[in-house]
Amino acid sequence: MGKRKSTAKPPPKKRMDKLDTVFSCPFCNHGTGVECRLDMKNLIGEASCRICQESFSTTINALTEPIDIYSEWIDECERVNNYEDDG
Repeated sequence: MGKRKSTAKPPPKKRMDKLDTVFSCPFCNHGTGVECRLDMKNLIGEASCRICQESFSTTINALTEPIDIYSEWIDECERVNNYEDDG
């Protein structure tokens, strides 16, 4: 004789949290100064500060998120600062 199969409900699916689109500026340190915009038509991503008017542009692809553009901007700032310190 076989056992009966249990009819347990599957666990609920976890919801993904939304990623930020507003960040702090690396130049003026304003908490919500930087906005990131994605132009999928021209494949250009732009991060710009509303306070000090600094901006950064980079090429993007279909999987790029605003946090990726901001991270590239921070990486580029660090690279430039380290280059100036070394040479």
